[in-house]
Amino acid sequence: MWSSSGTEALVIGAGPAGLMAADILSARGKRVTLVDAKPSPARKFLMAGKSGLNLTRDEPHDKFVARFSDAAGWLKPMIDEFGPDAVQSWARSLGQEVFAGSTGKVFPLTMKASPLLRAWLARLGEQRVELRTRWRWQGWEGDRAVFDTPKGKRCVASDVTVLATGGASWARLGSDGAWVEPLRLNGVPLAPFAPSNVGVVVPWSDHMRTHFGSPVKNVALIAGDMVYRGEFVVSERGFEGGGIYDVSPAVREGSDVIIDLLPDIPFEKVADRLSVPRGKLSRSNFLRRKLGLDPVKIALLHEFGGRHLDGEDLVQAIKRLPMKHCGLGHLDEAISVAGGVTREAVDGRLMLIERPGVYCCGEMLDWDAPTGGYLLTACLATGRWAGLAAADRLDMLRD
Repeated sequence: MWSSSGTEALVIGAGPAGLMAADILSARGKRVTLVDAKPSPARKFLMAGKSGLNLTRDEPHDKFVARFSDAAGWLKPMIDEFGPDAVQSWARSLGQEVFAGSTGKVFPLTMKASPLLRAWLARLGEQRVELRTRWRWQGWEGDRAVFDTPKGKRCVASDVTVLATGGASWARLGSDGAWVEPLRLNGVPLAPFAPSNVGVVVPWSDHMRTHFGSPVKNVALIAGDMVYRGEFVVSERGFEGGGIYDVSPAVREGSDVIIDLLPDIPFEKVADRLSVPRGKLSRSNFLRRKLGLDPVKIALLHEFGGRHLDGEDLVQAIKRLPMKHCGLGHLDEAISVAGGVTREAVDGRLMLIERPGVYCCGEMLDWDAPTGGYLLTACLATGRWAGLAAADRLDMLRD
């Protein structure tokens, strides 16, 4: 069974980038059909907001843009037009007041994603956006997009299309990377997916079991020329948490990671405190009394440095402890991914060079950023950019 229909603008993917593109297009008076493979929109967005929806980051603009590393130049025009200040104004336009925490992270006062999403969907409804769920995109047949739906095959013709199909992590929430093959068949250049903002796998010895779930606080992680401050957690599989996510790109590129267990105490002072005789104290108690090392830090020192270090070797291990690991966690465990549609695949307005009239935005583009508001801001900014470009093309076609 199959049928066909048509629309001015087709947006595929109802996450933040797709919702923003649909919002922009419909606000410009375009007839928009928004489709998503899942039973309801923005599932990853809702999951990310369960522990507090971090919308963006309140920090100097240049510093914010620089956190996108190699993609900073590509994304800069989009973030210049829709950066942290604009994200906050947008949230307020949906009736969601925001605040910045002590680290600069910006949250809605409710701390939840669901009130903002409800308000956003209500606005799209008022702008006559037609939402279709359980429609899985299969590619194109000629000029028509093809979908597998509960009622069989559907083909949709459109004057413009915005692809906002997500990355390739958290497949159960919709970002499964299934869109890769249709684009590959159309000659679109793609970069391989790689996990980002993901845990590091460590093959622990048995003595670490008692520390699973323990936070590791006030340490520094050193990867190449970069030093990161942030806490993380010892898990059954290795390390998890924001401090580890910061170094995941370096781990992905093969860089060694060094842990400074006492970043606020210089090497010489550590050596001086350990220069006195230990007496009858165990080494663990000695390290606790002289340096304030807690049990989990002492356990990591034993795990990665050995139990029999002494003298300068012990000081060296405390200040430069090599993290012994087996690489990053699986792609589907990652909060985000690098890879996807390359910069060379699209023009300056995010239109596919191999498929004019089709725009890409959000996590399906090949860019990478840390957690802490950067990911969501870039999804919104690129969705807006693609939506504006698609609306302009529709205006041009009507002239």
